Amino acid sequence: MGCRIREFSAKLVLVGTIILLIFIGLDNFNTQLALASIRQMEEAPRQILIQSRHTLQDEQGDSWQVVLFKRFFADGSTIINLRLVDFPGKADFAHPQPLQVSTNKGDLFEAEDMFAQKSPAPNVGQFDVKDILSQLPITKLNLSLGMKGDRSTNLSIPPEVVLEWKSVATQS
Repeated sequence: MGCRIREFSAKLVLVGTIILLIFIGLDNFNTQLALASIRQMEEAPRQILIQSRHTLQDEQGDSWQVVLFKRFFADGSTIINLRLVDFPGKADFAHPQPLQVSTNKGDLFEAEDMFAQKSPAPNVGQFDVKDILSQLPITKLNLSLGMKGDRSTNLSIPPEVVLEWKSVATQS
């Protein structure tokens, strides 16, 4: 009798472990699908917008909307910008200040502040990354955002997001 109880308990633990592993695997699968967030839309005739959208947290745990977009204009010109948005009242960008992008190896890149003259809101920054994006390695990046009051906020960008940005940049 005791042997049957042990066998039943062992089978129950085995089934429970398998079910748990399946759920963990499904959760990881959904997370990976969420990373692929490239959208394309026609804003006007012959004007196309392709964007990569993510919500990432800074070192204080505040959530930021991180949107890299490539806009194709009717005349054939393009722009590639990175827009960063925090909740109103949480962060105020110090315009004009370039975005500083650093790698783990210590490489430093700068992107021009597109809202140097006027920002739609204090919590919104937009930067021209067209010239630096092709130079960035597909590794974790750190964005240093200049804030009012001589402060800065840091955002860590995962390699998967950098790869997605490069994919957006190469689309034609």
